[in-house]
Amino acid sequence: MKNLFSFVLLLAISTLMFTACSDASKVAEDAAASAQETAEKTVKVVKDQTAQAVNVVNSKGKGYQVGEKAADFKLKNVDGKVVSLGDMKDAKGYIVTFTCNHCPYSVLYEDRLINLHNEMAAKGYPVIAINPNDPKVQPEDSFEGMQERAEEKKFPFVYLFDDNQQVYPLFGATRTPHVFLLDKDMVVQYIGAIDNNAKNPEAVTINYVEDAIMALEKGEKPDPNFTKAIGCSIKTKKI
Repeated sequence: MKNLFSFVLLLAISTLMFTACSDASKVAEDAAASAQETAEKTVKVVKDQTAQAVNVVNSKGKGYQVGEKAADFKLKNVDGKVVSLGDMKDAKGYIVTFTCNHCPYSVLYEDRLINLHNEMAAKGYPVIAINPNDPKVQPEDSFEGMQERAEEKKFPFVYLFDDNQQVYPLFGATRTPHVFLLDKDMVVQYIGAIDNNAKNPEAVTINYVEDAIMALEKGEKPDPNFTKAIGCSIKTKKI
């Protein structure tokens, strides 16, 4: 009788242990399934967000448009110092100009850029020159070449190097030179050429950037606020 009772007790304990193990296994399986479902949902959300971002870029086109706020940036100047737009506390606007050393059009505009800066910086609108080219594609546009050119021409403005080519795509620059006039809030007010005659400064009849700044000074919107930039294509490595 005693042996029978022990057998029944052992059988009951074994049954309870088996049930407990089964329940624990089921809980673990349910938890794993739930975690997998959560992970799949997370991946889907990320994919959806990426697709939405791509759609936004595709619908807007490349780069900033007139009326959009530009993001600040930090780039190395020819003097070795890192410069950002936010550093220029007294600025009322910024003449962001993508240019370079080698392009004949950029060379043609060098003296005009110097004059533009000398005249407009006093009004609160400095020239911010940026070299967007990859020196591995165009060796003349190396940082050392920039330093030599800035010294030779005595540039009165900063001449920055878009070393990793991360800034010019944000603006949508495609040529050198290519101007983006920003107001004090870094909102793009004008995009395009400096004036209406790249080859002959004596034949210029419309100074687009100067006129745009004068409009801003009067509290008006530049007209035109967009012109076609004339110059060389930006040099970047083909992937």
